[in-house]
Amino acid sequence: MLKRKLFGPEHDAFRDTVRKFIAREIAPHHAQWERDMVVPRELWRKAGAAGMLCCTVPEEYGGLGADYLFDVVVFEEMARSGFSGPGFMIHCDLVATYIRSFGTDAQKQQWLPKMVAGEAIGALGMTEPHAGSDLKAIRTKAVRDGDDFVISGQKVFISNGQLCDVIVLATKTDSTAGAKGVTLFLVDTSLPGFRRGRNLHKLGMKAQDTSELFFDEVRVPASAMLGEEGQGFQLMMTKLAQERLAQAIRSAAVAEAAIEWTIDYTANRKAFGHTIADFQNTQFKLAELKTEAVVGREFTDRCITAFMQGELDAVDAAMAKMWLTNLHCKVVDECLQLFGGWGYMWEYPIARAYADARIVKIAGGSIEVMKHIIGRQLFADYRARHPG
Repeated sequence: MLKRKLFGPEHDAFRDTVRKFIAREIAPHHAQWERDMVVPRELWRKAGAAGMLCCTVPEEYGGLGADYLFDVVVFEEMARSGFSGPGFMIHCDLVATYIRSFGTDAQKQQWLPKMVAGEAIGALGMTEPHAGSDLKAIRTKAVRDGDDFVISGQKVFISNGQLCDVIVLATKTDSTAGAKGVTLFLVDTSLPGFRRGRNLHKLGMKAQDTSELFFDEVRVPASAMLGEEGQGFQLMMTKLAQERLAQAIRSAAVAEAAIEWTIDYTANRKAFGHTIADFQNTQFKLAELKTEAVVGREFTDRCITAFMQGELDAVDAAMAKMWLTNLHCKVVDECLQLFGGWGYMWEYPIARAYADARIVKIAGGSIEVMKHIIGRQLFADYRARHPG
């Protein structure tokens, strides 16, 4: 098999630390958290103390100042473990990244040290009941009132919603301006008028709190604005490639893990006097899946390298997201089949992985949106080569 060349000894040592943390602090408790539909805040503080949160945040704001591969290690190991409850990826890869990229020094000083320590939990407030992938259609309003803005509206499907202390919130400051009327705010959830709704019952990711959030005339200072007024949509677009890369990283790791679980199960499970692994169907099926997983991994690693060099574009990120999330769903489905009836039992990680998988073709932009991005660029390139 091809050896991955991205990581150095320092990343390997960190990976060992993350694996031990998962085995010690997450694995023994995750089943209970699934019943509770939320992980405890104490886990976030422990993860912060272990250096697992927001690894790329500069030292001046309490972080490690590490390269992106340290975050990748956390995302991969969490995905590979099969424990989907802790919403570390949204907290680190999205919320902290928005604050670090677009925030003022005061905003960074206010939130980043706490996020690194796990003392403040971040959420991304974009999706609304009638606006998913079409972010221009949001209706949550922010109306200026002197030196403040007053926010009213609703969000839904918000990961970390029951626990979050800070929300990167997408609002409309000008309802007539389309995309140019979108503005982002950092909303402190301790403010009057903010209310958490239901912790939503989901098909999968049962231990991750996913919520409705309500804003009833929440008054925030103008200094809580992230970036400039009317710049929110543009800022969100600049981070979509990174978000979709993270989705691909997670899916690549889950696909690899599911194949390994299935090899282990089929090598030991007997039927008709043989192990299931002895049957040609099993070997051929796993050979196909492994090959596709290796191809997907190679492309994902290429995209990681491009991202770290500032060269990952929207189309490559869309292709990575589309290919890997489709593969993710295919692998867990076909591997579950090789487990037979036991694959349908919640005690087996393949069952949880199957339930968790379906969201990946929706979150971060649906597969259909990815196809649109890729297809549109194909014809833009064609027209550029054939003007007139």
